[in-house]
Amino acid sequence: MNQHASCNAHTQEFHRIFGGAPSFIAAAPGRVNLIGEHTDYNDGYVFPVAIDKYVYTVASPRQDSRVTLHAIDAEEGYEFSLATLGGEGQVSVKRELPVPVSAPAWGKYLVGIATLLQNSGRTLRGMDALITGDVPIGAGLSSSAALTVSASLAFLTASGLEMDRKELATLCQRVEHEFVGVNCGIMDQTICLFGRADHGLFLDCRSLEHTHVPLNLGEHVIVICNTKVKRELATSEYNKRRTECEKGVNILKRWLPDISSLRDVDLTDFENYEEALPFLTQKRCRYVLEENARVQQAIAALQDADLPAFGRFMNASHSGLRDDYEVSCPELDVLTDIARSIPGVLGARMTGAGFGGCTVTLAHRDAVETLRKRVMTEYPQQVGIEPEIYLCTVGDGARVRKVS
Repeated sequence: MNQHASCNAHTQEFHRIFGGAPSFIAAAPGRVNLIGEHTDYNDGYVFPVAIDKYVYTVASPRQDSRVTLHAIDAEEGYEFSLATLGGEGQVSVKRELPVPVSAPAWGKYLVGIATLLQNSGRTLRGMDALITGDVPIGAGLSSSAALTVSASLAFLTASGLEMDRKELATLCQRVEHEFVGVNCGIMDQTICLFGRADHGLFLDCRSLEHTHVPLNLGEHVIVICNTKVKRELATSEYNKRRTECEKGVNILKRWLPDISSLRDVDLTDFENYEEALPFLTQKRCRYVLEENARVQQAIAALQDADLPAFGRFMNASHSGLRDDYEVSCPELDVLTDIARSIPGVLGARMTGAGFGGCTVTLAHRDAVETLRKRVMTEYPQQVGIEPEIYLCTVGDGARVRKVS
């Protein structure tokens, strides 16, 4: 279904549920990270792209404070009142923010967005909103960030408000931290908001400064393979990895007092003091330091039109994620092994938090059909699961379209 047909279908569904026409559609893309995994919450570097899969919030403002929602894909609705979330001018404090027990998992994001926007001093209007999309849920393609960004833009648009996109990315990150319990970095929200067609986003996760880097892939394409494994360990293990990195920083401060994150540590200094760290902490920190270096080296290779080198950095990234950071799983390893054995494939790695989800592969167009056939045949034989494959088009970031 093309974008125009999809929008028409969403408009018709909105009319069926709410009895009127929507005013606008806020769309936010999923993302795939080409290299730079688990570096964002260490103030490091990442290189994601926005993909042509979106979460849509189809909405119309109301004249009262009610927020009436319907999630098509979850086949459920949810309502709440903005008046119950706190008023204009309140100051948000770091605590367990109120989410009604009745809120579905996806509804927590909407409650969080509305609460933080109102506590920032903004006056919101209620809205009727239909939520849908084609970003696979639980696949490591950032469906949660796409939902948060899309819904945030919907609240702002319905209320006649604007917000700096860097500030909005930070607010969306806080929603994950304070309302969902995932201590994520800033990458997913930033690429959702700042993605550009046919470009990767080289993002400094400390300053949020970013550069759009032309991909110049020539006859090569980005292929995403979904393990279809539920990432049941991803949230708890993600938070454990973050804790290990913070532990490493706290120990290294004995000799490097000016550091505030692993971003501030170079490999030479680390090698001088790593024996003072517990073995597990050593592994976690070493991976992050090496991955930050790989991101910069991979982008330099891309700018030099050295795609084979870029692919080698992707492969090295997966090895580090598997062996040192230990966030891969057998299914991800099978997919990367299949891809790397095919002539014309330059590199393959897991992408996202890990423990399931997707791999990303850089392959020559002529190798795509072989890749598809072998993945669809060999992966089920080895793990007993039918995978999904997406040929990725790199698209633009989030946008709002008025409905005429």
